[in-house]
Amino acid sequence: MMKFYSTGDKNYSASFEEAVRQGLAPDGGLFMPETISPLPSDFWEEFSAKSFKEISYEVAAHFLNGAVPEDELRKIIEHTISFDTPLVKIQNNIFSLELFHGPTLAFKDFGARFLSGVLGYFASRKKENVTILVATSGDTGSAVAHGFFDLPGIEVVVLYPSGKVSELQEKQFTTLGGNVTALEVNGTFDDCQRLVKQCFADDQVRTKRVLTSANSINIARLIPQMFYYFRAFQQLDHPIKNPVAISVPSGNFGNLMAGLMAKRMGLPVEKFIAATNLNDVVPEFLVNKKFVSRPSVSTISNAMDVGNPSNFARIMALYDQDWSAITRDIVGYSFADGETKNAIDEVFKKFRYTLDPHGAVGYLGLRKYLKDNPSAVGIFLETAHPGKFKEAVEQSTHSLVQMPERLLAFMHKEKKSIPMMNDFMSLKSYLIG
Repeated sequence: MMKFYSTGDKNYSASFEEAVRQGLAPDGGLFMPETISPLPSDFWEEFSAKSFKEISYEVAAHFLNGAVPEDELRKIIEHTISFDTPLVKIQNNIFSLELFHGPTLAFKDFGARFLSGVLGYFASRKKENVTILVATSGDTGSAVAHGFFDLPGIEVVVLYPSGKVSELQEKQFTTLGGNVTALEVNGTFDDCQRLVKQCFADDQVRTKRVLTSANSINIARLIPQMFYYFRAFQQLDHPIKNPVAISVPSGNFGNLMAGLMAKRMGLPVEKFIAATNLNDVVPEFLVNKKFVSRPSVSTISNAMDVGNPSNFARIMALYDQDWSAITRDIVGYSFADGETKNAIDEVFKKFRYTLDPHGAVGYLGLRKYLKDNPSAVGIFLETAHPGKFKEAVEQSTHSLVQMPERLLAFMHKEKKSIPMMNDFMSLKSYLIG
């Protein structure tokens, strides 16, 4: 059965259930699988004929190695994969992988739905109440809130930076009520993430509540994010004669980490591109070997406004701290808002395709890589529907964004949030009050 260690202490070992329920290891480290083995050859022999659900089940079952019973895992996959991830051709060797066809129109629907299924299964076995504590810079909040909404035995507490998420994103998780509470923090996403980590390290809070996290610090969030990398590859023309590069718009680096795990399982990706906005601590590390966290900077690609990405620790652990090995698989580029806006405008005018600001950063990263590697086939992740960033997209394209009805519905609902100061005692008082 799969075991997980902490990035803070390799000698600490936990089962999958323990890793998911704890979220963070007791030492504050993130959980990592002790081994990631390649998928068997028969997986690839029938790969092109498999359904998305079949691919997802086989990847999850191989990775978890019996940690969740087969019948329960199949139910969880059935719930998670209820929508597709189309691969859309933009030009000859550039494709967009659309990850926004789920209920909240963002890629995080996969992680939230899978995690809600896993935690629901574990909670039902123990017959206890669990508090999901999550920090969001945008889409995580809505995906988690909807993934766990009205789930018995689960309370969701979402921390988000006041004034730093789009109105639509905010409305998606502040209008639900029920078992979902939104805490509007006077600070940045990094502050929210820090407060969440402090709660997990506080004995009083953990005595009062059974806590777990739905951020990408939770290993169960990353497992389903591997699925759509396999699905993307399946949609390419086979046999693939050219090297494949995948550009990942990156903030907390969970999405890139999931891609790297898929590569370890045998997905033949030549290069991953870590595409960031001005919060470029990882691209800088990939050039100068030095990781220096710093306060996040606000940009129009707000879900990526992270100055100290949690999953960087997992990337370092995956490569055993070897910078040379990391840079063989990953290249990093960063882009300012002006470049992002220009990319949105350019792609819309040239190809009649509408990017959101995060997908635009991914597109820019891929285009930059392909300049030096023109023979590669490139995929960038389009992580959210452009309607979620209507104002920024319309300012860039000077055209109206077609809004899905399910997004417009949120705008007419009443926001319900609790203002909170940017300090741990305020959050602690609320949780143990």
